[in-house]
Amino acid sequence: MVRKTSKDIIRQRVHTRIRKKLAGTTERPRLAIYRSLAHIYAQVIDDAKGVTLVSASSNEKDSAGSGGNVAAAREIGKRVAERAKENGIKQVVFDRGGYLYHGRVKALADAAREAGLEF
Repeated sequence: MVRKTSKDIIRQRVHTRIRKKLAGTTERPRLAIYRSLAHIYAQVIDDAKGVTLVSASSNEKDSAGSGGNVAAAREIGKRVAERAKENGIKQVVFDRGGYLYHGRVKALADAAREAGLEF
């Protein structure tokens, strides 16, 4: 019997492969994305220190609407970019988390770029 590998295990392998080449520094931290069916999360991480500098997610109390759609992803992208700029972060390295650069991931990235983050 052939066993089918789940999509999440494949995504985790892709993410591990990406993380071998990609790391956030103090000057240019990593913008990491995680998406679930119901929500989307974004963190700006300094891998040199192992510290999360800024985070935003669609399940925060002040977020409006559902987190499982493109509109919520745009809102989270704007919010994480604004918080990063408040902390003096202008440039980041984008970590798509093994997800395809499409849909909610692309919407979050585009909104963060429009709000002033460079990557």
